Amino acid sequence: MPRSKPRTRRWTRAEFYRMADLGFFRNRRVELINGAIVEMPVMKNPHAVAIALTEDALRKAFGPGFWVRTQMPVALGKWSEPEPDVAVVPGSPRDYSDHPTTALLVAEISDTTLSYDRNRKARLYARAGIPEYWIVNLVQNQLEVRRDPQPDPANPRRFRYTQTIILKAGDTIAPLAAPQALVAVADLLP
Repeated sequence: MPRSKPRTRRWTRAEFYRMADLGFFRNRRVELINGAIVEMPVMKNPHAVAIALTEDALRKAFGPGFWVRTQMPVALGKWSEPEPDVAVVPGSPRDYSDHPTTALLVAEISDTTLSYDRNRKARLYARAGIPEYWIVNLVQNQLEVRRDPQPDPANPRRFRYTQTIILKAGDTIAPLAAPQALVAVADLLP
């Protein structure tokens, strides 16, 4: 008798949407990451405040001609549709007939999901070629900036960011896509 191992079922974005239409995720915060449906933890107030602060700071930094999206999907291929806390895309809402397929900058506010955001989310965004990924780290009260997405030399099927910059509350940074604008790290932290 042939032997087979159990397999994990990966879901596509189309299947994910069908399940949502059928009410599978009602009153739940979920994302599709590499074919897996991931349930996100309950959002506490410091997280919510940091989202609003980050959105405000990035809207000021980028100005007109950019859409700063808060907790909205980014369609990263057949298998992934994360909902980053904040994403900056070129243009305006009317320029998109579907969710954007990339972003100039993605920011995750991180407290209980810090390891997940540093690892799985960072690999996902690097694989998608998103040039800049910020983690507003509420645990250590700092901003972690990741840049230069590349294939991982140790495993070419995986991607990673080759630059990581750690900034404290007194520091500032200019986004790659808005080099004329300085964002104060303190403006992102609750």
